[in-house]
Parts: sequence; structure tokens; C-alpha cells
Amino acid sequence: ISLVDDMLIEKMRKFYCEQKKLPYVAIMKSDIDHRAKRITSYLNLIQDLAEQKFEEFKSSTLSKADEIKNFFQHLPDGARIKHDFFSLISKNVGMAEIRTFVNENLTPGSIDVNIMTKVDKDNYHKNEKLPVEFNDAHAALRGFANSKLNSSIVLSAGLNMRLFSYFETFDDFFPDKTGKLKKKVILKVSDYRSALVQGKILAKKGIWISEFRIESGLNCGGHAFATEGHLLGPILHEFKTNKTELTKTLHDIWISALAAKEKFIPKHIPTIKFSAQGGLGTNNEHEFLLDHFDLDSIGWGSPFMLAPDVTNVDNTTLRMLEDAKEKDLFLSDISPLGIPFNSLAGNTKDQEKMALIDKGRPGSSCPKKYVSLNKEFNETGMCTASREYQHLKIKELDAAQLSAEEYNKRYENIVVKSCTCVGLGTSALLINNIETRIEGTGVSACPGPNLAYFSKRTNLEELMNHIYGRINLISRTDRPNLFIKELQIYIDFLSNKLIDARTDFNAKQEKYFTSFIENLNSGIIYYRELFTTFSNKMGDAKEQLLNELSICKSNLERLHTELQGFKNVAVG
Repeated sequence: ISLVDDMLIEKMRKFYCEQKKLPYVAIMKSDIDHRAKRITSYLNLIQDLAEQKFEEFKSSTLSKADEIKNFFQHLPDGARIKHDFFSLISKNVGMAEIRTFVNENLTPGSIDVNIMTKVDKDNYHKNEKLPVEFNDAHAALRGFANSKLNSSIVLSAGLNMRLFSYFETFDDFFPDKTGKLKKKVILKVSDYRSALVQGKILAKKGIWISEFRIESGLNCGGHAFATEGHLLGPILHEFKTNKTELTKTLHDIWISALAAKEKFIPKHIPTIKFSAQGGLGTNNEHEFLLDHFDLDSIGWGSPFMLAPDVTNVDNTTLRMLEDAKEKDLFLSDISPLGIPFNSLAGNTKDQEKMALIDKGRPGSSCPKKYVSLNKEFNETGMCTASREYQHLKIKELDAAQLSAEEYNKRYENIVVKSCTCVGLGTSALLINNIETRIEGTGVSACPGPNLAYFSKRTNLEELMNHIYGRINLISRTDRPNLFIKELQIYIDFLSNKLIDARTDFNAKQEKYFTSFIENLNSGIIYYRELFTTFSNKMGDAKEQLLNELSICKSNLERLHTELQGFKNVAVG
């Protein structure tokens, strides 16, 4: 559950309370701590509803025996619990024995939440700046920490020292007298160095990282945190090689911190899980990553946008996603955070944005202000997608007396920003027939590039069967291997960066591009050996993989030649 939009969270709490005929008391924005309270109340509600559903499942009567069988049927074929269940029912046992098995072997999963650490806007009350704990990310953390969830918080978007320090104020993030953590931390990272640095910082505060979630820098949905040419395969190899050392290093620091804080010190080293996500499309890729890189789990994201029974995607956007090809899924500059953002061409929020530009009134009315982080024009901050900010920037531009070409370029850079903090949540309102008076009806969508190869509406059952290799939902035969696809995306990314650098090439850029190309070359060497040895385990023909790798190598050499030309011009 994303903890960005507390207005959306409050609307959804009201919706579920009405749907389930539960009492609802609105938490008003006039309450100085409304954001944290809304989040706590919503998470507690979801916990209650999930527990209720789980108890109903466990106490199923004979009439629901097929539902229980169906659940076990969809587990991975190698799962021990699946084998044990079907071994039991093969003995023609009664419903009482089945209920006993379910009670003894099944527990509910966790309701995890996500915070983008940098989305931590200052907040004000009656024109007075509130203390830092009322900042958006801080309040979201407090909302989670005060909830009754026994689950994890996923931290993404990098380091926020003040937010990391705030974890220390909540007992649930420290081990209890049995050594268990009621609230756990999952750190989303795109390379090993980031994991080590952030892990050490949190360990020094007595906070244990329960999972490192390793995400492809570019072959993923949402914001794209591009590495400097470091590819997923070599990154996963580095984690695998250093897993034991990383765990021991963090444990030693953590134990010292717990002792200094006079907290309970567990006798055993807590588990650190390692997972990966970004661009997976087949069961062969799924199993290969698990086995070869010794991972605990694999994340699949974007394909679930095509499953209306598990994601809230409005019909208009759903049709666009079904029809989307590679060219329709692109890395854009629309995010007000200034981070590359995977976009769906023609999404209704961008249509809304273009209509305002055509009217000569570019920019959003900025009804929620979650990304009002730019302090160029005032201390309280503005969102770069807002009408107020874009008006002031265009006014500056008009006074700059630029050439038409330069003016148009800078104008486009201003008006390209889109109101994603509203657009990404609106679909949930539309699909549930909840009013959108404040938000409007425009929807942003941010699938990863891999969605181009999934081209039909599906459901949870079919997706599970696809992931576990029982059916195939990809009808296209030209989908590249996930490692090749990521490499291609990185080479395209580098090519565009070189084009942008032509007019202002300098020594800093030279160092960046040189390192980028060296890292990609190292990745190609790594993949050549990997494909030569393990291509059959990935379900790909070795000759095809090596040929695609050679094409990537040639394209990279061309970019290196371009870079040398830039350097020669700069020297001249």
C-alpha cells in the first residue's frame, strides 16, 4: 500500500466502511496530525478486513471445499505444503481433517506499505512551519508505526537521513523480548554499494534491514533510478558473492547499536532476504533468478495491471495497456521529482495536460501538493507540474531573449511535467465510482517496458499459472531475454544522454560517460559467459542470445566512437 496520498486513503477508508457497513468517522484536514491518523486508521481497517476474510477461509464448510482446493492448486508445484495437502485429501478425509490442516499450516500474509523517502514535504499550520515529524514521509512512517500491522515498510527513492533517524522513536522496529520484529524494513536498491551504505546507516540506529529488494535501474515500472551502466545480472552476482559478509557487517553494527540503546539483543542473527524485480516475463527467467542468484523471491509488477480482479485500473487505461507496444511505453521527463519516469503514451492525464497547454494555461491546479518540493520562488515550496510554478518559469523565459529554438526547448522542459501524485491514484476512484471533484478524471499510468509483451486482459489465476509455468500469456515470439532487454534500454538511455551533451560537453560528463560505457562493457562480458553456460536454463537459444549480445556490443562501440568525437572537439 502506497502511503503518499492520504486524501485517497481517507476516501478509500470511507468506501470500504460503507461497503462493509462499518462505522466511519471522517478524519478532517483541520486536525494537525490528520495525515498520520488517516494512514493508521486505514491500515487498521485493512488488517481487520483481511483477518476476517482469513478466518472465513479457515472455517470453510464442505460447500467451500472446492475453494480451499483451488487455493492449494494455484501454489507452485514444488511447494511442500501443496504436496502435503493433496496427499491428505487423496485419503478421502472429511472436512474436519481439512480444517485442521488449514489451521495448522496456513498463516495470513503481511500487509506491507511503501514510502518514497524523498517525498517528504514540509508542512504548515496557520502559516507556521510545523516540526519535521509532520513532514509528509515522517507522518506516513508514524501512521504505519502506530498501526497494528505486523508487517514491513518498503523504503524507495534513496537516502533521507532525517527520516532514517525518525525510525528510532518507534519501539516496533526494535526486537521484542523474543527477538522478533513487529515492524520490519525492506530497502529497495539498484546496486550493492547503495545497499551497504544505507544498511550501515540504519544498523547504526538499531534498525535491521529484513530484505534488500534489488530492482533493475531501467527495466521496471514507475520512477527509474538508472545506475551508471551497472546491469542487473552483475549486480545480483555481487549480492550473491557478498551476502554472508554483508549480513555479518550489518549484524555487528546493529548489535553495538542495540547495546548502546539498552535494547534487547537477540541470540541469533535475524534473516535478511534478498529479492529482485524488473522486467521478468517467463517462468524460466523467474526460476533462473531464484536458483542462480540464490534469491528468496522475485517481484512481478506491471503484468498485474492487466488483471482487473487485483488492480484498480480504469477501463480506458486498461484498453491502452492491452494495446501498448514498445513505442508506447517510454522513459519520460513528466515526473515533478526530476527523476526519469516510465510512462504510457496517450494516458488521460497527459491528454488533460496537453489540453491546458493548448489553451495557453499550462500546469496543474495542484490540488494535493504532495510534490511541492521546489523552493525556487518561495519557502513553502511548489510542485514543478503546478500552474503557479510553470507560469513563473515561463515569465522568466519570456524575459530571457532567447532564440526561437532555445526558447521552445526550455518551454517544453517546463510544461512536460505532469501531476502524477493525483494521476496515479485517480483510477482507484473511477473504478469504484467514488467522486473525483478534486482530482478530476485524468489517469497517469507507469508500467515497465516489459508490459509491451503482455497484450490481453487477464486475471490473478491466469497470472499465477503463467508465473509458475503452467500456461503462457505471451503470444509474441520476439520478446527479448530480460537481461538483453535491460541492456538495450541502457544503451538507448546512454545514446539520448550523449545527444543532450553535445552542446555543452565538459570534463565531468566525459568521466560519467566513460565510466558508463566501461560498466556496460563489463556487463556484456559477464553476460557472454552466463549465456554460454546457462542459456538453456533461461529457456533461450544460446546462439540467439549471443547474437543479440553482439548487436548490443556493436551499438555500444558506436556510442564510444561518438564520445571520442566529443572529446576531440572539446580539446580542439
